[in-house]
Amino acid sequence: FIVSGASMDPTFSTGQYLIVDQVSYYFEDPSRDDVIIFRYPRDPETFFIKRIVGLPGETLKVVDGQITIVNKEHPEGFVLDESFIAEKHRTYETFNVTLGDDEYFVMGDNRAQSSDSRAWGPLEEKYIVGRPLVRLLPASKISVFPGR
Repeated sequence: FIVSGASMDPTFSTGQYLIVDQVSYYFEDPSRDDVIIFRYPRDPETFFIKRIVGLPGETLKVVDGQITIVNKEHPEGFVLDESFIAEKHRTYETFNVTLGDDEYFVMGDNRAQSSDSRAWGPLEEKYIVGRPLVRLLPASKISVFPGR
């Protein structure tokens, strides 16, 4: 997979070459904060890379860009720690969404320049291809499980 676009800056940048693990999610479910590669639901021939923010069955309450997750383990909710997102990449929208049993909420790390679940809705699990296993290029950024 070759990264194209600014939606995951600074975690991933245009031109970075990734080897994708397409096997692990057959044995385990995707987790919150996983960076995933998936087929864009509106055009399955196109692939996107984003970070999982919400898991199946959860409710996301977003106020001024701060995400609170409500689920069975946290019925009162907890604030998602996104301290890794730079101020210049933040947005300040307000919305609520409840995910279905096979839906994930995905967002780019560069919220200001990302087409993600905020624009086109939750991502059905069937579109998930895998997760980055190795970043090969550029050589100065070689890493295993990049984006964690």
